[in-house]
Formats: sequence, structure tokens, C-alpha cells
Amino acid sequence: MPETLRVALDQGTGRSGDPASSLDRLRERARAAAADGAALLVTPEMSMTGYNIGAEVERLAEPADGPLFRAVSRIAVDTGVAIVYGFPERADGNVYNAVRFVDATGASRALYRKTHLFGDLDRNLFAPGGELVVQVDLGGHRVGLLVCYDVEFPEAVRAHALAGTTVLVVPTALMGPDTSVATLLVPARAMENQIHLAYVNRCDTEGELDYVGLSTLVGPDGTELLRAGPTEALLVGDVDPAATEAARAEPSYLDDRRPALYSALER
Repeated sequence: MPETLRVALDQGTGRSGDPASSLDRLRERARAAAADGAALLVTPEMSMTGYNIGAEVERLAEPADGPLFRAVSRIAVDTGVAIVYGFPERADGNVYNAVRFVDATGASRALYRKTHLFGDLDRNLFAPGGELVVQVDLGGHRVGLLVCYDVEFPEAVRAHALAGTTVLVVPTALMGPDTSVATLLVPARAMENQIHLAYVNRCDTEGELDYVGLSTLVGPDGTELLRAGPTEALLVGDVDPAATEAARAEPSYLDDRRPALYSALER
């Protein structure tokens, strides 16, 4: 069985449109996470540039191996902490709402492009990603990546569970006034798929959007292991593989599925 994985959730970002401030913040948060024994630090959606930045996306978008990656890689090496960060990725003539997993050696281990775009805010700026299940192994844990709105689709999370994801990481920019996604849906997604789920949301104001915070780490039985309020926080908690085994022992939603009955869902 893998060892317990200590995870840090950074509920906050730098100044919108100012990657330098975001990198300064990330460096400080990574040091704090390392001091608390965390092996992985997760930041919100588009954490390096801001999310609701309109045409600034064109100026700030860069290739996956661009300056932001190199800067985050140095922070990961300096602190010994793996980092998940969000940024606008320029590739193939498009811009994607992307998150990247950089390990503690500074190597890029995974890149995920948001597949379910939310409203005009996303659709006017980004192309949808075409690969739903992106995973990376960390200390014996299979870590999967989604972004914000993706987690609201049961098919997306179930696809991860069926592919062996045990820790699902979801950088987010959920705005108010509705908080039910963070408080009701996310714990249900973790429980029904018997996985740990780290949901990391912003908590500030950006243009006309007020982000609600409420970041959480949920266990595979739906228990909230960590829960932030509406203000900035760095939460640190443990992913215990024994909890996953216990949740999947009896009853196991994954084992008791009857896929032949669900064929209509493929349309």
C-alpha cells in the first residue's frame, strides 16, 4: 500500500494579469507547504495569470514549456514540493485553459486542458481540451486532473475512477452566489467514486466575479478532511490510501455497476 500523501491547498492567487505576483505568492506558499511536510501543492484555476481577464489572455498565453513553466519548475526544485498550477496554454493555433503537474525535481509530469467550457467566459477565450483522463503517479498514488466545471459532470469523475485515479485534483474558479457545487456536489462526487478529491477554489474578487472559496479535501467516503471558508488560506491534509481501500471494500459502487444498462448514456 502507498504511504500517506500530504497535500496542500492554496486558496488564493496573485494579482490578475500579473504573473510575477503569482509566482512570488507561489514561492511563498510552496515554502510554507514544504515546512508542513506537504509533497503536493495545488493552486486554483488559471492561478498564474487570473481567470476573468478577457483579451489579456492573448497577451499572457504561452507554450507549455514557456517562461511560466520554467519559473514554477525552479520553485518546485527549490522547495522539494510538486506543484499543480493553472495557466493559458498556447498550442496548435489555439489557447487552452490548462493545468500542469510539475514534480519535485522540476519535471513536467502531466498537462490537462479543460474539456468542459463554462459559458461565454470560457468559450470566447479558450478551445476545449480533447483528452478527459490525464493522470500522474506520485508516491504510489494515481493523481488525476480536472478543471472547475469538469467536476460538475458525473461522467468525467467516473471516467477517472474507472481509469484508476485515487486522488482527483480540481483547480477551480467558482463564483458566487451559488455555493452548492463546493458544499454538496464535490463531496458527493468523491463518495460515489470512492476517491479522494482536492477541490481548490479562488476566494477573491476579479472584475465582476466574486469567488466563493470553500476549497476542500474530501475523503472517499464523502468526509470533508479539510474545508476552507471564504478568505485566503493554505490548508494541509493527508490522503490515506487505507481510507480508499475501506471505502471500496463493501459496498463498492465501482464493482457493483451494471454498464450494460447504461448504454443510453453513450449518446
